[in-house]
Amino acid sequence: MRYMSTHPLPTKPHYLVLDGLRGVAALIVVIFHVLEAHSTSHLDLMINHGYLAVDFFFLLSGYVIGYAYDDRWQKMSIGTFFRRRLERLQPMVIVGMIIGAIFFYASDSPLFPTIHTVPVWKLLVIMLIGFTLIPIPVSWDIRGWQEMHPLDGPGWSLFFEYVGNILYALGIRKFSKTALSILVGLSAIALIYLTVFGPTGDVIGGWSVTPEQLGIGFTRLMFPFFAGLLLSRATTPTRISNAFLWCGLLLTITLAIPRIGGADHLWMNGIYESFIIILVFPLIVYLGASGQIHSNRESKICKFLADLSYPLYITHYPFIYVYTGWVSAHKGTDMPLAVLYGILTFVVSVLVGYLSLKYYDEPVRAWLKRKVKA
Repeated sequence: MRYMSTHPLPTKPHYLVLDGLRGVAALIVVIFHVLEAHSTSHLDLMINHGYLAVDFFFLLSGYVIGYAYDDRWQKMSIGTFFRRRLERLQPMVIVGMIIGAIFFYASDSPLFPTIHTVPVWKLLVIMLIGFTLIPIPVSWDIRGWQEMHPLDGPGWSLFFEYVGNILYALGIRKFSKTALSILVGLSAIALIYLTVFGPTGDVIGGWSVTPEQLGIGFTRLMFPFFAGLLLSRATTPTRISNAFLWCGLLLTITLAIPRIGGADHLWMNGIYESFIIILVFPLIVYLGASGQIHSNRESKICKFLADLSYPLYITHYPFIYVYTGWVSAHKGTDMPLAVLYGILTFVVSVLVGYLSLKYYDEPVRAWLKRKVKA
């Protein structure tokens, strides 16, 4: 039997610019979701391509997983890998579901007209299932959006993040560059087919346990996650100055570009999204990995954004439910009031994410590390 060390694996140096970019993307996601409450369809979303941040997260995760773990499997078991990923991700999943349960009834509105009929016991059952990230079927939906995690919508992307980690650990980590390139190439073809020839001209979807939505979710996962893994193996970062600034601007622009082609030419938007996911996002990640931090201020900004990114992403959506429900109940409300409540939703989301980080996530992960060492 091959020896596996029981001692904690040393932490590798972080790509601080990449960590900071994750925070930039998380902030854009929150703004996108606030503004989404005022849209009528996927054709008139403000910060129109903000949902592509999920695909950027997947690519970033694949890159970081390859960097952090590819050379450790001689001393690390699959169980150790899964434990480390659970320690990193699962504590905040629990908090996100709890916050979703606390504010569930506050989103009762014309948009969610049956929320007040949901008994507390059923809400608690859905919350407990949510702690595990096991998707719930459409028949168990308690909100009306057919989400696999109706208390905290972004849980769907964490579910697929786990799927990517499982596929990597159970076999794809052993793929040669050639085999991995073939997998990534086939995944790119599937992605292009979805975006260019699909019914909506975009990658929106993946959050429901239906054949169509699961197909979208797996398509959104497979290319970026394993392209990130391939990128980590096939490239060597260089040294680039001001990478955080330029990558942050490029990321913001790509996510904010208005819808392309409109309802009559959906394929045009599909080409744009394929181009961004397949070419631009890998370029941003490569440049970010090559980025050099030259000032203490820039280092602090990147670290703050990095630390905030995941807690913010996984805890903000319950407040989006409330705000979106309020908007649906106050059609025709003066825009200044809607803007005020939108800004308040953003500020509360960031504040709750930061407090969750400092008073829960960091202490819990530190406690888990001490338990492992003991």
